[in-house]
Amino acid sequence: MLLEAIGIKLFIKERQLLDIARIQIHKGDRIGLIGKNGTGKTTLLDILAGKRTVDEGTVLQHATCELLPQLKRSDTTKSGGEVTQEFIIEALTQNPEILLADEPTTHLDTDHIEWLEKKLANWQGAILLVSHDRTFLDALCTSIWELDNGHVKEYKGNYSAYLEQKDREIRSHEAAYEKYVKTKKQLEEAIVMKEKKAARVTKAPKKGIEVKISKPHYAKKQKKLQTVAKSIETRLEKLDKVEKIKESPAIQMELPNEDAFTGRTILRAHNVTGGFGKRVLWGKASFEVRGGDKLAIIGANGSGKTTLLKKIINQDPSITLSPAVKYGYFSQTIDLLDLEKTILENVQASSNHTETLIRIVLARLHFFREDVYKEVKVLSGGERVKVALAKLFVGDMNTLILDEPTNFLDIEAVEALESLLTDYKGTIIFVSHDRRFIEKIATRILTIEKEELQIFEGSYGEYKNYEPRSRSDEEDNLLVLETKITEVLSRLSIEPTEELEQEFQRLLAVKRKWMK
Repeated sequence: MLLEAIGIKLFIKERQLLDIARIQIHKGDRIGLIGKNGTGKTTLLDILAGKRTVDEGTVLQHATCELLPQLKRSDTTKSGGEVTQEFIIEALTQNPEILLADEPTTHLDTDHIEWLEKKLANWQGAILLVSHDRTFLDALCTSIWELDNGHVKEYKGNYSAYLEQKDREIRSHEAAYEKYVKTKKQLEEAIVMKEKKAARVTKAPKKGIEVKISKPHYAKKQKKLQTVAKSIETRLEKLDKVEKIKESPAIQMELPNEDAFTGRTILRAHNVTGGFGKRVLWGKASFEVRGGDKLAIIGANGSGKTTLLKKIINQDPSITLSPAVKYGYFSQTIDLLDLEKTILENVQASSNHTETLIRIVLARLHFFREDVYKEVKVLSGGERVKVALAKLFVGDMNTLILDEPTNFLDIEAVEALESLLTDYKGTIIFVSHDRRFIEKIATRILTIEKEELQIFEGSYGEYKNYEPRSRSDEEDNLLVLETKITEVLSRLSIEPTEELEQEFQRLLAVKRKWMK
């Protein structure tokens, strides 16, 4: 055992942030720490690293420990990715027995995230990391700690294994709820039945000696029935209540000009170039986007992804948009929100949809009931991102242009956004380094690499597994054969002869043999 925390309690003003009975880190552990924004993940790392004291409890370190904090770009001469890489290399150079890493993929592009994956996979120490990158968690973790309501619950396996276990928990809960409803109904029906029987027992004969004989008998029987009914009521009161799991209602949305753009070319780029000053981001390139496409733009930091998005929204001369397109743009500045207005007011301001549908969308993003009346100025960064995305989603538009929409979102919020975008009937053009998000959403991939812009027809998984085939000798021979056939056919059409006809038939026979 390398580290142990016992009886950890931490209060922020009146709120208890952490209430952890016992957690341990052992040699070789690869632990992913997950939870909603604001649950205390960063605080817990600080406590385990000895950087923060607790109100109650003890942290026992039996090994060297290095904290890789959540980084913000502070050096304007270097990119965020370069700063992150330097911190990672410096932390690993210390060769600690435990590495506590808080969002280590921040600012890294896909290539550098994969570089970090390999680096940590080959590293010998124990790791406890906070990350919202699910592919990263899958690649590295052998257990998951879920931080919820101050408590830590451990799940064996990587993030995908965690999801499977959570799914089993949900199914178990659903079964418990069905059993609870059935038992409750049976008990309620039994009470009604006993009460009816007790009421009937009081109707004894009204005349003669039978009254004297039957009255005590019926009274005794009635009391017994009432006792049984009371016993059943007690069982009903003591029945452990099981709440029904909330189901997300389906979202049925009508998009503006839906018939005019679905499946049709809505954006055409012809010889579009990217660059500034003397720097070339990409050379001349042409591509089209169809209505309903979900196009992911991927590439290294600084390759020109955001530049391309801005060329689209600014309608660069080399880019033509269909009149049917009505787009909304999400950027990291989140400047489309009025901080003084409520969540609901912000989202309603640009929407033609009903309040019911807007509330359904907000609930999908985990803004429930009275939450929608909170003013935006009191929200966290991640919550503001969700409001901005909801505002776009229900706005009067049919095309969403999104620049890194998953930044600042916790895993639960990312998965909620995925659910919304997967069901969205409009067009989505987005930039992201979140590989799982791209895999879930994208139907086409646009890459910017080595100063070239190229389109791949297919999902991200297909793109990653694609291996361009080099032309074989057989394909070269077939190409030569096609050329000969074309040449002979051309001569036959001008001056037909028996010899040419025989040669033509022979070449066709060879082609048929090769094509089998």
